[in-house]
Amino acid sequence: MKLNEAVSKRITELLRQRNMTQYSLSLKSGVPQSTLSTIINCTFPSMKLRIIYEICEGLEITLGEFFDSPLFKRENIIDE
Repeated sequence: MKLNEAVSKRITELLRQRNMTQYSLSLKSGVPQSTLSTIINCTFPSMKLRIIYEICEGLEITLGEFFDSPLFKRENIIDE
């Protein structure tokens, strides 16, 4: 899968685990809901690490915890 797809799946997974909506994440992280929507719908070809950091702040996790997922293993990401 592409990196943006892995990020989308990870955010969706974390939202589900925490019973959070995109809207509540937007409020807690400061990332506009429209930006979250484009990331989750994979219409965002790339994103700044700063946005992922802000999302992590809203989820109350570290960047390490965010990327500590099989989704981000080298063999699961295709380079395009």
